[in-house]
Amino acid sequence: MSRISETFRLLQQDNRKALIPFVTAGDPEPGLTPDIMRALAENGADLIELGMPFSDPMADGPAIQRANERALAQGVTLPDTLALVEQFRRSNHVTPVLLMGYLNPIERFGYQAFADAAAAAGVDGVIVVDAPPEESPLLNQRLRAASLDQVFLVTPTTTAQRMAGIARLASGFIYYVSVKGTTGGKTADPAEVGSRLRTVAQQSALPVAVGFGIRDAAMAEQIAQYCDAVVIGSALVESIHDSHTAGRDVLDELRAFMAPVRQTLDRAARQDAP
Repeated sequence: MSRISETFRLLQQDNRKALIPFVTAGDPEPGLTPDIMRALAENGADLIELGMPFSDPMADGPAIQRANERALAQGVTLPDTLALVEQFRRSNHVTPVLLMGYLNPIERFGYQAFADAAAAAGVDGVIVVDAPPEESPLLNQRLRAASLDQVFLVTPTTTAQRMAGIARLASGFIYYVSVKGTTGGKTADPAEVGSRLRTVAQQSALPVAVGFGIRDAAMAEQIAQYCDAVVIGSALVESIHDSHTAGRDVLDELRAFMAPVRQTLDRAARQDAP
């Protein structure tokens, strides 16, 4: 069982929802990334989603696009991203790390080389936004052979037939994109998300995480009643950048951001417990 699957199994035993924060590798500066990841794990993150900097992140809104640009301006590459994960793993062997990014850097690296290097660094899974299931069998094969999960996106416009095809390749969990558009744009509609996730559940037994429209504890609480995990990215990336720019302690700001989200999710879980 992968570290991702084991994490969800334990959370479900405890009737808890997973909190998955997203940050971009190398932003606001490369040396901070392992410390940021450790602080996330110490302050309620059940999994960590780490963005691989890329020049054309088509699924990401302005906040994460700018984070990619800042990381790239500092020379952060895919091998650098893997090295940052390896640094994090020196002190944390429990929290799953999921890389999120785009196919071009992985193709340049080589599927087999990437899978081997990611596994060696301590990565647990990968989201490749622009690798649809039709284009993913070879990459999926390489990742599975390295014991890495490939997490696929499902959107509000994904048909039930297509969901079934995605479910055949996916492992770890399904990532449901709660809005039509890019990250950090629209706010998710909880009722609409709940309706759509019933269709997802009919096609896959994997846990489901929801992201792209969750910015705070209140929205996380509303969405969590329909899914197994919530992902918060753009708002966290903005908070980290703003605190760094203003000369404040990034890790203190991160803790302040995470605390109400974690507390809200745990309080909701206690209320739902039989």
